[in-house]
Amino acid sequence: MIMVKSKHLLLQILILSALLCIITSDPEPLQDFCVADMANPHSMFLNGAPCVNPSLAVSSHFMTSSLSKPGNTNGNQFGFNVTLTSIRNLPGINTQGLTMARVDIAVNGFVPPHTHPRASEVTILLKGNLLVGFIDTSNKLYTQQLRAGDSFVFPKGLIHFLYNIDMFSPAVAISGLNSQNPVTLMTLLRLWASIVAFDKIFVVVLWIMDMQ
Repeated sequence: MIMVKSKHLLLQILILSALLCIITSDPEPLQDFCVADMANPHSMFLNGAPCVNPSLAVSSHFMTSSLSKPGNTNGNQFGFNVTLTSIRNLPGINTQGLTMARVDIAVNGFVPPHTHPRASEVTILLKGNLLVGFIDTSNKLYTQQLRAGDSFVFPKGLIHFLYNIDMFSPAVAISGLNSQNPVTLMTLLRLWASIVAFDKIFVVVLWIMDMQ
């Protein structure tokens, strides 16, 4: 009887391990790297991008300066800009299951509530003061003030926001997401756009009160 129970337990562990492997964010790479071939047109639809011949890979394929320049925070009424790495500006990231982002937030700027269905996110604040937060599936709200050097994790698929509470200086953060294509859903963007005339901290407070 004990042996039978042990076999059942082992089987359950194996099944759980298999399921965990299946639900990982991105497929595991089958080689050391797969530098995206962006030079040649392709008619096939692939989960990722075709690779260049590994013998043609060079160090510059794995480097980018796209996150070194400040983004234009005047491009929207919320005062923020997100610059993403992609296979176009960082071809060596292809199949690696990650994306990096630079987040620029103007004084009193606000990244409205949004989600990334395919990725968890860790944000490192380089400059400024942020109020960040997310809400879990039981409608519990988690908020935290960040100062330069602090990090914060936004769990996969949960609604989250960032607000620059510094009234004198812009904020800059770097985020890492564990998917090559995390997707951003601004499901509440129209709502926030309709009330953007209000002070943004008041908007955040309203959202926090509504979620509690």
